[in-house]
Amino acid sequence: MGYLKYTQYVYILFAVYFIYDGAIKLSENNEAYPLSFVIAGMAIFMFFFRRRFVKKFDDRNKKQ
Repeated sequence: MGYLKYTQYVYILFAVYFIYDGAIKLSENNEAYPLSFVIAGMAIFMFFFRRRFVKKFDDRNKKQ
C-alpha cells in the first residue's frame, strides 16, 4: 500500500490544472468557469481527505 502515499499528490496536480483552466475560462468570459473552480475545490478536499486516511492507516499499522 505504499503507492497511497504518492497518489494523494495527483489531486494537487488536478487542482492546479483546474484552477488554471478556470482562470483561462474566466478571462475569456466563458460561462463554464465555475465548474472548473468547483472541481479544483473538490480535488483540494480529496487531497486532505486522502492525506488524513493515509496517516490513520499508518498509525493503525504501527500499533499492530
